[in-house]
Amino acid sequence: MSEEHHAEPVGNGEHDAGGEDRRTVLVTGGTSGIGAAVAERFAAAGAHVVAAGLDAAGAAGRLPGSVSRVEIDLTRPRDLEDLLGGFARLDVLVNAAGVIARGAEYDPGVFARVVDVNLTGTMRACVASHGLLRRSGGCVVNVASMLSFFGGPKVPAYTASKGGVVQLTKALAVAWAADGIRVNAVAPGWIRTALTADLRADDEVARRIIERTPMGRWGEPADVAGAVTFLCGGDARFVTGAVLPVDGGYLAA
Repeated sequence: MSEEHHAEPVGNGEHDAGGEDRRTVLVTGGTSGIGAAVAERFAAAGAHVVAAGLDAAGAAGRLPGSVSRVEIDLTRPRDLEDLLGGFARLDVLVNAAGVIARGAEYDPGVFARVVDVNLTGTMRACVASHGLLRRSGGCVVNVASMLSFFGGPKVPAYTASKGGVVQLTKALAVAWAADGIRVNAVAPGWIRTALTADLRADDEVARRIIERTPMGRWGEPADVAGAVTFLCGGDARFVTGAVLPVDGGYLAA
């Protein structure tokens, strides 16, 4: 772990009388990309945020100082157990950890690794957090993908894992509703992160993506963070099992 974190309870409910978010939030994959944007958004609202992921030390320049950074590998169950054992309270779990191996995922070993991080890692985090979320009446938001809905010929493992995230989200939403836990997902489109860097560097590929996207631009991690915080907020209190596309209209085109 890169630094100490103290996930003590910081109040009940989503906001205090002054409008400050008093929840404790765990973001897996929170040290980069979409996860870091989510962590920053919650921290700006006043929540106590723990960003868990790889290269936690290197995330110092990407995250506000108020965000606790913890190094974990979701493929090692003990990492999650050790981390969550230090939490007195958890109100929100956001599963944003993900990997892609474009062009290499037909190798069974690579396929298994991608699925282990993207899908099994999401399941591990959800199950490990269940008891804390049940006590707080908390919520989960998983990060799926537009590739949850159509085939990605160069990324069969990523496509399969993100399709699985959607179905996992629905299954847990039904199973955990009686515990007072809401489970939803966002499905980002083409977002400006490290996972799309090679695509953005290819002028022809980038042109085709932008032409297909009705809003005519790449998405930003902050665009996804806004959707996540909505699904975790009081305005979504009767929303569970939903998958919200954040793709500039790509799926509709």
